[in-house]
Amino acid sequence: MTLRCLAAIAIAVASLAHAQVVTNAPPVEPGAKAATVQHVTIHGASLVGNLDGESADRPAVVILPPGYAKSGTRRYPVVYALHGYTIGAEQWTHEIHVPQTIEGAFAKGAHEMIVVLPDSKTAFGGSFYSRSAAVGDFETYVVHDVVQYVDSHYRTIPDRRSRGLVGHSMGGYGAARLGMRHPEVFGALYIMSGCCLSPMGSNAPTAETLAAIEALKSPADAGTLPFPARAMLATAAAWSPDPKRPPLYLDLPFKDGTAQTDILSKWTANAPLAFFDQAVGNLRLYAAISIDVGDQDGLRADATKFHEALDRYGIPHTFEIYPGTHTSNVAIRFQDYVLPFFSRNLKFEK
Repeated sequence: MTLRCLAAIAIAVASLAHAQVVTNAPPVEPGAKAATVQHVTIHGASLVGNLDGESADRPAVVILPPGYAKSGTRRYPVVYALHGYTIGAEQWTHEIHVPQTIEGAFAKGAHEMIVVLPDSKTAFGGSFYSRSAAVGDFETYVVHDVVQYVDSHYRTIPDRRSRGLVGHSMGGYGAARLGMRHPEVFGALYIMSGCCLSPMGSNAPTAETLAAIEALKSPADAGTLPFPARAMLATAAAWSPDPKRPPLYLDLPFKDGTAQTDILSKWTANAPLAFFDQAVGNLRLYAAISIDVGDQDGLRADATKFHEALDRYGIPHTFEIYPGTHTSNVAIRFQDYVLPFFSRNLKFEK
């Protein structure tokens, strides 16, 4: 994660820390049929025993298509949609205006599918969908625990070619990370304004920021910190956990204003553009990959780099820079681009 990336996210989502971000909603589609929204709790065996005390029982939102209740035996593909930093699954529903956008996509011709919004918000603001002794193994939680729960509780098509993965911002990072590492689980991949795709730089945070972090007595106290401090803690908890350093159980990449190269190397190892070359074979297994980002989004540069890396290896994909900020048109994109993309590229029952 670059400090430039931290700054870009801070500018893009500063309003998320204490209030709901306002996103543009598409017009209501005439004749759209009602989907069913269910709020469930999904236990994560992979999260049990994490050092920061994050709950292993996580909320999730499941949106069933209009025809689900009437079809009786019909099975459906599933799209897993990952939320961004500082928010959870519930706030994610408001930002992408579900179920309206899902109902609208179906009304405009997308095939019906199940959409699942798992939750990975932590005391530090987000898990980065990574494996960590500090906050828990959220990578395995999504690709195993959540998928297994959904397949066992709903009429899904339990096959990778009938599972899609999408995420926005931190969720876009999660889509890239999990997609690159788990093609055995998912068959189509959509990255929306993915953060943290590049390795980290070496500019130290302010002394005030480091002092505020050092003063914390528990992860729960992190909510009082300004955005840059919380973001650094979230990243450290995800990528440089340290079981020997209570009460936060993490190592920061700077000490007394000096970069800690061993910690920075751990952060670099978690940057998708750093391990991209090792994931080429996995990326080739996807039926389709798409990337989009707003033309006024501070994360545009990294999205472009990811697109260029796919191009270098001749991996088919689509890439679009559309008019908008980091969050302004995410709901419109979800209805008019994301769900139609999965409608075209996932396998449905005949």
